[in-house]
Amino acid sequence: MKNIILFTLTVFIFISSESFACTSAIFTGKVTADGRPLLWKNRDTDTEDDRVDFYKGNPYDFLALVDSYAPERGAWIGTNSAGFSIMNTASYNLKEQGDTTVLKDMEGELMYEALGTCATLADFERFLNKHIKPFGVEANFGVIDAEGGAAFYEINNFKWIKYDVNDPSVAPEGWMAYTNFSRSGRKDEGMGYIRYDNACMLIREKLASNTKITPLWIFSGLSRSFYNSVSETDAISLLKRDVLRNGWCADDDFIPRRITEASVVVKGVNKGEDPSDCIMWAALGYPPTSVAVPVMVEYGSQIPFYITDSGHKTAFLCDLSKQLKHNIFSLKRGNGRRYMKIGLLFNHNGTGYMQLLGNTEYRISCKTEKLLLYLKSKNGREKNSAAVVDFYSDIYSDIRSSYSKCE
Repeated sequence: MKNIILFTLTVFIFISSESFACTSAIFTGKVTADGRPLLWKNRDTDTEDDRVDFYKGNPYDFLALVDSYAPERGAWIGTNSAGFSIMNTASYNLKEQGDTTVLKDMEGELMYEALGTCATLADFERFLNKHIKPFGVEANFGVIDAEGGAAFYEINNFKWIKYDVNDPSVAPEGWMAYTNFSRSGRKDEGMGYIRYDNACMLIREKLASNTKITPLWIFSGLSRSFYNSVSETDAISLLKRDVLRNGWCADDDFIPRRITEASVVVKGVNKGEDPSDCIMWAALGYPPTSVAVPVMVEYGSQIPFYITDSGHKTAFLCDLSKQLKHNIFSLKRGNGRRYMKIGLLFNHNGTGYMQLLGNTEYRISCKTEKLLLYLKSKNGREKNSAAVVDFYSDIYSDIRSSYSKCE
């Protein structure tokens, strides 16, 4: 009986850890296409339903990715009207030995509170210092602000340590990635080491090609990458070469996993620029079967219905993505859930889910650039809300059309 209890506890711990794992990065303006910082998070969770909500904070309004059925005071990545943006990844090697704190999993509440009250990294540090301890967290928090600040904070119940991504001695390449271990934590403990290596290899390979990082590339090159750094293979490349002849493969330490339920990129601003120029791109649901939609705090009241509460709690785009994901992970018995029909994502006819939806995402990106230019013009400032509403209506038609071809 003792062995059975121990085994059950071990399995529970493993499943719990897997359920709260994420992959993330901060890119400073040194490596981005327009010189503005980017904050990225692939969210892994056992919650399949999420959406984007707009909140009236005190003093700052903000946008946040939230669980559809538990949205109150739980933000998992977001940006506010002051240009302050924050996200997290769970850590499993940061809690101090002997810490018996019962309070835990308060990361979403901490970020919700910070989004409503912080404008800068300095504000966030004061917020942490004044906050009641224990925090109830064991996580890495990525933060950027409108003053040019960019840093990761490793936070446990009682302490925090900062890693400044603008500091060449800390991040000599101008970026930092995180998964589910902390640099200051217990050596070789934690999780996500292979996903971390995957992300670092892909980012370095991208920059070595003398091209800069963009939100569009983050979604296509990181959020939907099926590269494995241990085997040094890419499942999509194997499909292209007809090595995976039946279109099936193991869901094996890729950045997007069966439990990945959203990918979000926040494009910040540089010091002296208008914080309202920050944009949060949200791909709801399983990233390989989703498309990224841009939202802005300034137009929070115009969030399109298909990425927020559309009358039945979860977002319509999340539902569309989830339906296709279930086609990919269709095996249920035994270890079936560990395998995926990756052949549905890519094929030689160009009709794979990722191919069709990727084309739509590219068109949305181009239309977004046109919208932003218009909003900055004199006419755009006078008719901004109407232009944003028309934009969301236009891309909705494109999204629906693409998903209908995937069915």
